Amino acid sequence: MILITGATGLVGRYLVQRLMQESVPTRVLLPERRLRRLPWDTGDPQAPELFVGTVADEEAFFRAVTGCHAVIHLENAQWWGRRRDLEQVELAGARALATVARAARVGRVITLSHLGAAPSSAYTLHRVKGEVEDLLRNSGVAYTVIRSGVVFAPDDAFVNHIASMLRINPAFFLMPGHGEVVLHPLYIDDLVEAIYRSLDRVRLVDSTVEIGGPEYLSLRDLILTVMRVTGMRRLVIGIPPYLLRWITAVYSRVLPRSLITAQWLDILAANRTAPLGSTYDHFGFQPRRFESTLLNYLPQRAHFLSLLRDSFRRRPRPV
Repeated sequence: MILITGATGLVGRYLVQRLMQESVPTRVLLPERRLRRLPWDTGDPQAPELFVGTVADEEAFFRAVTGCHAVIHLENAQWWGRRRDLEQVELAGARALATVARAARVGRVITLSHLGAAPSSAYTLHRVKGEVEDLLRNSGVAYTVIRSGVVFAPDDAFVNHIASMLRINPAFFLMPGHGEVVLHPLYIDDLVEAIYRSLDRVRLVDSTVEIGGPEYLSLRDLILTVMRVTGMRRLVIGIPPYLLRWITAVYSRVLPRSLITAQWLDILAANRTAPLGSTYDHFGFQPRRFESTLLNYLPQRAHFLSLLRDSFRRRPRPV
């Protein structure tokens, strides 16, 4: 039996579908408000068992984890949370996980982190991710930390937000810095495959692995690729990152949610790459290329509608 936290998030919902396909017994821990619209068929006999609660509620968390041999911890506030939300969701959740996993004698905890995570990082997102990793390493429970490059998917909050900003502004696109930062994008299905295969990889116990796609892309190249795939040509204007952070702060006070967040800019603040071929070395398969994968879904998306939906959606409450 496997417990998944954050099962309705971007990675969680894809992972649940994969585990259902493989008929893996699964549980999910979700607050009651998320049970109203689940992203999988609840009538499917392989659908996960539902436990009501949050990662902050240690009693509910312990009930859900009891009898599980592994926990896949995906609960996070990476794309929408302010600093306080990151601490409440990520750090408090990791502390609760360490406590209940140790008490319930869970065999292993698998968690998803980000390339560049370090407790000493100057960037809030990577500092919090690094602190979460340290908590789990020192929890007394076997662990596997998977550090991933930026994840792209048909419904992601990174590439789709770039496309939405291109749609709303027909003249130019504001890029932080000169676009020289190097990224290592990884498709969602490849990340889910890596998490699934990690369940049977004994050599990954008590280890941290870094993975990404089959290519490196500078930020400028990534933006130009999105333009080329969507047919939305814009003038790319580089501006100082601190100025873009100020603009983002203003937008976040005007709109319920900003397409560009402080965490979004943290990811773009420095090179975030893993060794090429690391996904194959650790998990035995070749990930998909960036542009050829985008061609399968990005041109067909209604980016303006996505812009309205994402900008005016109520900010998720911390769990």
